[in-house]
Amino acid sequence: MAPAQPLPGLNWYDINDPASPGLDELAKRHGLHELEIEDCRHAPQRAKVTEHDDYLFCIAKRLRQDAGLGFEDLDLFLGRDYLITVHSGCQPIVDRARKRAAAENATRLDRIFYLLFDEIVDEYLPALDQIAEQTSDIESDVLENPHPRMLRVIFDLKRKLITFRRNAGAMREVSNTLIRHEKGILANDLDPYMRDIYDHMVRTADLIESYRDLLTGSLDIYLSAVANRTNEVMKVLTIYGTVALPLIIITGFFGMNLPLPFQHSLHGLASAVGLMVLSTVLVLLYFKRKGWF
Repeated sequence: MAPAQPLPGLNWYDINDPASPGLDELAKRHGLHELEIEDCRHAPQRAKVTEHDDYLFCIAKRLRQDAGLGFEDLDLFLGRDYLITVHSGCQPIVDRARKRAAAENATRLDRIFYLLFDEIVDEYLPALDQIAEQTSDIESDVLENPHPRMLRVIFDLKRKLITFRRNAGAMREVSNTLIRHEKGILANDLDPYMRDIYDHMVRTADLIESYRDLLTGSLDIYLSAVANRTNEVMKVLTIYGTVALPLIIITGFFGMNLPLPFQHSLHGLASAVGLMVLSTVLVLLYFKRKGWF
């Protein structure tokens, strides 16, 4: 199956199946390294860029906004007169970059390479905005209702941020390398645009760290709230037990099968009950004076 050409008249080849024989044909035609072809076919890979004398190879991490906030590989080969994009399945990013290139009437392949890279990093901040909203909801919930299910939500979100930080950090290094290109594959007039992408990635990394700190603070708040609630429960149970202790002693004393005071008195029951009430009142007054409730 021949590779698709998103823009007629340009040597931009788009391959939506890394196992396609079309990739082998293009690799043979343009002298692409076999290890880089292997990287295309064994996803996922770490984001990286390798610059050769006549082409550069880049693995970019495109955000897949599903339940797990995962990432997909988009592999790019940029030569002096060709651009090859390799991915699995349909990639909306390729279509958006094609429309931008058509609207700008872009005919330079390095410009289209930048547009693809820009579309990838533009997806990061909206995903972080969603994480920010979830973090804000978690902070409110742990203060109002520290339920055990919040612990799972916090850890799931922290796991997503760890994955996000790992891939965003690698993409930041890739964009920094593209700024310092040496072989002339990317034209010098694209340097301001690549620096803008690098600044975008630096901001993304800073936001990820900020949200991780907020989640760590929410976890601390949750643990403190649970500990405080446990202390309140233990305090109430301790008060009940302390109040009941004199009653147990009195009833146990008068329950012995021995001659006891008031045993034959008509007012024996009233005296015992009065003694229990008095002891309860004295214990409660003592707790109140100490400020324990």
